[in-house]
Amino acid sequence: MGSAMGSHPLPVPTTSVGREGLAALLERPGHAVVGLDFDGTLAEIVPDPDRARAHSGAVPALSRLAPRMRSVAVITGRPAEVAVRYGGFAGAEGLDGLVVLGLYGAERWDAASGAVQAPEPHPGVADVKAELPATLTAHGASQGTWIEDKGRAVAVHTRRAEDPQATFERLRAPLHALAERHGLIVEPGRLVLELRPPGMDKGVALTEYVRRTGAAAVLYAGDDLGDLAAFAAVERLREEGVPGVLVCSGSAEVTELAERADLVVDGPAGVVGLLSALADAVGGDAA
Repeated sequence: MGSAMGSHPLPVPTTSVGREGLAALLERPGHAVVGLDFDGTLAEIVPDPDRARAHSGAVPALSRLAPRMRSVAVITGRPAEVAVRYGGFAGAEGLDGLVVLGLYGAERWDAASGAVQAPEPHPGVADVKAELPATLTAHGASQGTWIEDKGRAVAVHTRRAEDPQATFERLRAPLHALAERHGLIVEPGRLVLELRPPGMDKGVALTEYVRRTGAAAVLYAGDDLGDLAAFAAVERLREEGVPGVLVCSGSAEVTELAERADLVVDGPAGVVGLLSALADAVGGDAA
């Protein structure tokens, strides 16, 4: 299983469980789910998240692969509609079965209907938004720290701060305290701290989706701390007899993810290469 029959070489997982998971996916692709993070996995991480866009090869690769899978789901901390827009997923040929699970699974967008299903906002989010500016000032957040309003969540980014990592660490405790006062939790990411309602993470979202689709194998690719929950979910599914592959979209920023992965690829370009190789291997039309 060193390479696919097409032009894209299929990388081999470094672990035996990963190789078993990949073999199961290739043997019965119509019974497999592919789950993908967005930022850092399908799109490069950029200083301004509003400028993030899916890698130019992502939609073409997914359009070849998705029709041969049980399902492909993008699972992201972004609002579903934003991920759809930045990904260029709406109306793309071959992606009529794509699902985007936004805000860690709290929202769901289906390509078939083009509609977003979402719960009522948690009341604590509005309270946190009102208090955040004063909290940041009180704890010496440096210039360049900024707040992203996600509607049903709010995120504090430190990537543009003078000392991004130091600012990130300085804000962790006060933002945890603020979130806790209003019934929210903090989800850390790559130089971002997101305050959001509890009860949903990428692991919960992926597990529910795999069970809902009746998938017999799963591949999940991510790059961030928020993807650790999805990695743990795949590990639990393996224990239940569902083979799985863990893919890290290589980043020196989150070594824990790379250490747990069955396969490490070189960022979004590497993820696109993997998706293309999978499409070749399961009979996708040539690009």
